[in-house]
Amino acid sequence: MRRSRLVLFLSSFLLAVATALTGATTAHASQPAADGGYVALGDSYSSGVGAGSYISSSGDCKRSTKAFPYLWAAANSPSSFDFTACAGARTGDVLHGQLGPLSTATGLVSISIGGNDAGFADVMTTCVLQSDSTCLSRIATAKAYVDSTLPGLLDQVYSAIRSKAPHAKVVVLGYPRFYKLGTTCVGLSETKRKAINEGADHLDNAIAQRARAHGFTFGDVRPTFTGHELCSGNSWLHSVNWLNIGESYHPKPAGQSGGYLPVLDGAA
Repeated sequence: MRRSRLVLFLSSFLLAVATALTGATTAHASQPAADGGYVALGDSYSSGVGAGSYISSSGDCKRSTKAFPYLWAAANSPSSFDFTACAGARTGDVLHGQLGPLSTATGLVSISIGGNDAGFADVMTTCVLQSDSTCLSRIATAKAYVDSTLPGLLDQVYSAIRSKAPHAKVVVLGYPRFYKLGTTCVGLSETKRKAINEGADHLDNAIAQRARAHGFTFGDVRPTFTGHELCSGNSWLHSVNWLNIGESYHPKPAGQSGGYLPVLDGAA
């Protein structure tokens, strides 16, 4: 008699557990899928500076129809596409001027940000125009900023994105290494080129760490750009462009379509 009651109790218990698990699975499956609108945030690497074909209405933000967000939207036809990335943007610009389109219906967000906060333009100007030692000192200052200040700024941006787009898949894109080393190349010394690459790695590692801490996907573009750096003979990046200085050290159309787009495709 006791054994029968025990069997009956265990059967009821297992049935209750199974029902609870089934209910939990069903509830999870009913959550909104990340297939809604797409919002592209960030700086010039996302807006497409250097790729040309700029959308006239974007003004100084220089959003390009050859930028990876525009290419992804054209190929995947999201339910909506908002392209708010802007040349020169820093974390504060994203927070205060780019997040408007985010909502509970947003299915995908991409962002590249942090390079301007870390002083990217000044680093490159210093390294192009001044000595090896001055270049290395400026890069060391940028690295210190990346260690001490940038993580907190990224946290603010990432938290705001998640708050405004709770169901979205968020892909944080990094930056490429700029130079192929060990080659004969007119321009910057090997010492400068190596230090600039190390600075890019330092920045990417910091961005990746904060992105993953927020449950976001880090899209590493360094592998796709390998073999297409400056001094490679088949560069997907502009070197110094004296006719349009703002395009210097930014991806060409091939860098957007071959370097960035495949990474977003794989992560989205």
